[in-house]
Amino acid sequence: MQQASSATGCEILTLRLQEYIPNAQLASTALPEVPEMKLWLLSADYPQQDLSPEQTQRIMNYPAYWVFCWASGQVLARYILDNPHLVQGKRILDFGSGSGVAGIAAKLAGAASVIACDLDPDALLASRANADLNGVALEYSDDFFASNEQYDLILVADVLYDKSNFLLLPAFLARAPQVLIADSRVRNFQFEGYGWLAYQRATTVPDLAESDEFSKVNLYWGCSGVDA
Repeated sequence: MQQASSATGCEILTLRLQEYIPNAQLASTALPEVPEMKLWLLSADYPQQDLSPEQTQRIMNYPAYWVFCWASGQVLARYILDNPHLVQGKRILDFGSGSGVAGIAAKLAGAASVIACDLDPDALLASRANADLNGVALEYSDDFFASNEQYDLILVADVLYDKSNFLLLPAFLARAPQVLIADSRVRNFQFEGYGWLAYQRATTVPDLAESDEFSKVNLYWGCSGVDA
């Protein structure tokens, strides 16, 4: 892991993005649910109507999740900022960090250290650029399983859309006594050690005109050694 600093992060990400979406730009974007923060996100006027079938397929083959701030990420960030005692003075892991919104919120709320963890190197670069934009410093990891490092709290947003990722749930509780999950895709979530916490609505930024059901975000709290 390394400390972040990249003055050209936004420019590098823009060039990377334009390999998949010609003429697309990143914009410093305020978040409706988290007005304290801004992120480098895909400009709302991106030329989606001009994409050829080949370009559309390239985007599908490389889903740049980091160019959006998904509803679950916003809700998780909002909850952290409204409940700073959950992270203050603690060592936090932001798993599947994407744009870094949850980890940045934790740092703003007083976390001692925050590690943004994502397999996508572009997502880690986005987290760096967004951390810089919000005046905080994070650490970075591209492999959760590269060590057995322990954390005080693990943050997880929009990871359970893939059912195979449910296998991660016990692994999270093995590495941290507490886990905070935000998810808009799973219904009737029940898993040992985890329980429902709260509910909030939010929409993805920029707006993807998703089905209304995906604006319904549930928060779940996991505790090791507890049958929630």
